[in-house]
Amino acid sequence: MIAIAFLFICMLCDCFKSRRRLETEILVLRHQLNVLQQRAPRRLHLRWADRALFIWLYRRCPRILDAVTIVRPETVVRWHRMGFAAYWRWKSRPRGGRPRIGKEVRDLIRRMSIENPLWGAPKIHGELLKLAIDVAQSTVSIYMVPRQGRPLQTWKIFLRNHVEEIASIDLFVVPTIAFRQLFAFLVLGHRRRQLLWYAVTQNPTAEWLARQITEAFPWETAPKYLICDNDRAFGGAFKARVRAMGIRDRPTSFRSPWQNGYAERLIRSVRHECTDHLIAFNAEHLRRILAKYAIYYNEVRTHVSLGKDAPCRRSIERFGDVVAHPILGGLHHRYARI
Repeated sequence: MIAIAFLFICMLCDCFKSRRRLETEILVLRHQLNVLQQRAPRRLHLRWADRALFIWLYRRCPRILDAVTIVRPETVVRWHRMGFAAYWRWKSRPRGGRPRIGKEVRDLIRRMSIENPLWGAPKIHGELLKLAIDVAQSTVSIYMVPRQGRPLQTWKIFLRNHVEEIASIDLFVVPTIAFRQLFAFLVLGHRRRQLLWYAVTQNPTAEWLARQITEAFPWETAPKYLICDNDRAFGGAFKARVRAMGIRDRPTSFRSPWQNGYAERLIRSVRHECTDHLIAFNAEHLRRILAKYAIYYNEVRTHVSLGKDAPCRRSIERFGDVVAHPILGGLHHRYARI
């Protein structure tokens, strides 16, 4: 402030000086400035008052940039823009009005908009009113999460809504004692996570898979939807047979095994609990192994997603002594009371 006051005093005094004297003083001041610039550090740190003075002079006469030497002209312009933004930020500060809503309500609005992609601001606002939360509908629209092209129905919602009408299929490789590869084909029903069908082959062609899907769903037991990956074996004759049975095939996206998560989890269980601990001699031997595991998986093994029950429901036995029945040579056991 002292520097600004001194500047105004000098301006008043200049009104009483002759033009020749003013021009001489300007030359002397410029020479002094050049001498100081030669000894001063390359970058000067100006106070905010000095910057404000440059901004004020620039607003009065933008052509003063030609006379500025201690800072670059673009620096003065940048200071002016920063001052402009700060001024209007101060002018636009909130003054009264409705109080801001709390973080808990904001989080609830975001949660509702994420969990209900079909809901707009009016629907969420109505739901909040039923929870005794009084906010404006315009406020709700501010805190909603933008859709950004998000699909209205995710795979998770689709699977949950059609779980009783969905089956999934997949193939996995089992090595033999002779270092050959066998392909195991599995069919899983989503409603009770039941292993519906299994088969083994050395060459899973589309014709062979079409025959297996026919045997897996005889008569009127075919599901409405069948989830499979994009393997070439699941094309051609296989797709034709599936559609002839009235089944809608739902191939997963490229490199998206999570979209067939139930079948992938089944294969992981078969490997971890069975085939990783046994050596298959040939296709017939592997079929016998899978037959025993299928009985264990469907009738004995408890599933977390089924409330610790088996796909084929197990009754609770309350009385008698506990005995163990070995399965797969003692790899697993079934416990019962007698």
